[in-house]
Amino acid sequence: MYAVFSANLAKELLTLTPKFVGLPLSKVPFSIKDKAIAELLGLLLASQAQDGELDFLEGQWVAIRVEDLGLHFEVSFNGHWLVRPLTDAQVTFSAPSSELVLVAAGKEDPDTLFFQRKLSIQGDTELGLEVKNLLLGVEFASLPTPLRLSVEKLASVIMHLQAKAKPTVVTVQPAGAYN
Repeated sequence: MYAVFSANLAKELLTLTPKFVGLPLSKVPFSIKDKAIAELLGLLLASQAQDGELDFLEGQWVAIRVEDLGLHFEVSFNGHWLVRPLTDAQVTFSAPSSELVLVAAGKEDPDTLFFQRKLSIQGDTELGLEVKNLLLGVEFASLPTPLRLSVEKLASVIMHLQAKAKPTVVTVQPAGAYN
């Protein structure tokens, strides 16, 4: 009985937590979100920008849809990060927030998520692969310590909840089968 309750609670937390986070996030003006996203991308991909690895994004727009948070935006790079609301991106990545955190922490492979239909990539496949490979090349250990530790902790909690949420198999012995 406890295992079933625990599994149901874990499922509810995985489903409801992004909705609770998404509600106040939806009240934040896009002008503030775009500055935060640009700043975060600048921190995460500073060395790639410096090395010219982001040049392929010039004139290209990549959409990110985090449906369970209600967070949707497009990014491009032309020497600095450009962020705008969804309009007409060349490629769109869509995934639940929990899966994106696990990818960011290196706990989940984006290809696996794609084949499990937890990550969707639509549009320009070649551009999508370049973006995916760029992000996979980011050294997680090189992230600023507070950000890295936060992502690691959140990923750990998500993995724990996902493990708890998996259905447990209960074996029932037929009558008279007891020894």
